[in-house]
Amino acid sequence: MDTARPTSQPATAPPPENAGPIQPAIRVMLMPKDTNGMGTIFGGIILSYIDLAGAIEARRFCRGAVVTAAMREVEFHSPVFVGDLVSFYTETLRVGRTSVTTKVLVEVERREGTGRIERVTEAEVVYVHVTGDDRQPTPLDPECVEAAGFEPKV
Repeated sequence: MDTARPTSQPATAPPPENAGPIQPAIRVMLMPKDTNGMGTIFGGIILSYIDLAGAIEARRFCRGAVVTAAMREVEFHSPVFVGDLVSFYTETLRVGRTSVTTKVLVEVERREGTGRIERVTEAEVVYVHVTGDDRQPTPLDPECVEAAGFEPKV
């Protein structure tokens, strides 16, 4: 898929209810150390960056740590190659009382320098806000939730 800017919905579809705007989270050029036996970037490397990018988005809603509760709907559309410039974009899909669900879109600018952008992976990730030594789920900060344009859950 060639696109100038990531979108999770077709241009004619309305955005999901309470969806936050798409944000750039991480951009990285992957190296030979990140390859698998097939010579492409190992999927686990992409998953780790997806987890980091989604956590950056989820932290907007709390004053503290978030932990990954679930990775859903991970779809690998195309391989990533050494030298590709990989961008991870995020948006908030849902905000619960203690959790945040994010969508992470992964796109590459291929190394051949054509400027062509291609969507290679996407995922939905759920994070839970935790505090204390026991790392128990804790309600999100209502001020942060409201500031991000969502309705705080009680």
